[in-house]
Amino acid sequence: MSEDVVIAGGGPNGLMLAVELGLAGVRALVLEREPELVPRNRANGLIGQVVRLLDRRGLHQRLSGSPEPPSPAPTFVFGGFPLPLGELDDNPLYVLGVPQHEVEQVLEERAIELGAEIRRGHELTGLSQDGDAVTARISGPTGDYRLEARFLVGADGGRSTARKLLGIGFPGVSRENVVSRLAHVTVPRELLDERTGGLDLPGAGLVPPFVHHRTERGVFAFAPFPDRPWVVSTMEWDPDADDWSPMTLDELRASARRVLGTDVPLRPPTGDGHLRRLIGGNTRLAERYRDRRVLLVGDAAHVHSAIGGPGLNLGLQDAVNLGWKLAAELHGWAPPGLLDTYESERRPVAERVVMHTQAQSALLSPGPEITALRELFGELLQNPHNVQHIADTMSGADVRYDLGGAHPLVGGWAPDLDLDVDGRARRLADLTASARPLLLDTTATLAAAASGWTDRVDVVAVRADAPAMLLRPDGYVVWAADADPDPAALREALTRWFGVSRGS
Repeated sequence: MSEDVVIAGGGPNGLMLAVELGLAGVRALVLEREPELVPRNRANGLIGQVVRLLDRRGLHQRLSGSPEPPSPAPTFVFGGFPLPLGELDDNPLYVLGVPQHEVEQVLEERAIELGAEIRRGHELTGLSQDGDAVTARISGPTGDYRLEARFLVGADGGRSTARKLLGIGFPGVSRENVVSRLAHVTVPRELLDERTGGLDLPGAGLVPPFVHHRTERGVFAFAPFPDRPWVVSTMEWDPDADDWSPMTLDELRASARRVLGTDVPLRPPTGDGHLRRLIGGNTRLAERYRDRRVLLVGDAAHVHSAIGGPGLNLGLQDAVNLGWKLAAELHGWAPPGLLDTYESERRPVAERVVMHTQAQSALLSPGPEITALRELFGELLQNPHNVQHIADTMSGADVRYDLGGAHPLVGGWAPDLDLDVDGRARRLADLTASARPLLLDTTATLAAAASGWTDRVDVVAVRADAPAMLLRPDGYVVWAADADPDPAALREALTRWFGVSRGS
């Protein structure tokens, strides 16, 4: 029996893709080499546009535990600089403080609800493909086997087996001299600053919480999470770090003293805790995201510094961009070239994330010339326009695609709207949880023009102080009109993005 889509990798990106495919009526088979979901100290939360994206899939409440919609963060950091986001007219930086393993758990539950099969302890070991199918070789708990699928997606991380089997290059740069250390800890209460929640350290002064605190010797960060173990981390530029012995709390204490110039009395956490040392880092981007019937998402396509937390924002939106296009191909209504737009749209976004994470790493580096650069950069951040630019860049709110059409909304992400549907107040997020293309008809004149696409496009008459808009499932606007919309232009956009009309 042939599968529709096999996804190699059951991390958040692979699971998000399985959710998107399930919403589109496509069954996904997810292969994950780990035998069970284990809490691991990876991402500590979600940052940027992806928070609003999850809201538009009905997943924000599951993750946050609150029925309230997401709201932007009043502050954040860029390269160790605080960003006064509350002063912006349009703050795009949303934050959801949920650790990665909880994100994976919620996405796995939702994928299974939508018909996905998750095979844990199974790993892709080989593949071949022809014009009709991909044959995957898999190693499982009871032995090796093969299965056939119409498409295979590599969501298997920076060391992606799928990418290597395809021979896709992964050029970039590696840094061997940066050493990051991290541990779950407790600290004496008398060192906590009541006003800020940071650390008030004799000999070092106030170290604010949840920021990268740079000195001439390295970087120190203190994260006193309210509902999970506190984290202390350091970064040093030390080419002689030991990569053989196990990481210890004493090692982190010594690193903190070198960075801050004073002792930090770190204590073990209550219960189990993590200790991690990471030497070096990679910034790499796959030469291409697709090889015929095999595609790459997330870290399989790009790796970069975790500074600023952009990884899940980038990877999960890769999955949402790809999901509806892959489903359209499988359902037979995809217009020519639609699947190729996955790479042409998402690879430039990854290039931009690589740029701003490298810039942040440079701003945190030691040396008097970096200190001078930081002084200048701090002056630039006194201008709210520059803060807005950085916030848009970090959040992904500045992403615009070339989708055709002259209206200023076309190519951008649809703004959050309060709508009146049949006399009921609705949010845009209420109408997008199905992940179907959506026509918001604010003129009550477009139903006839869109009638040939209602098998794949939802048409909703709404009252709103907004233009009529046609949205892709990933939330981007492909057509908009303020008044007296042209039905022919709407039909052209429907055909371009969602195929020929029914019966054509």
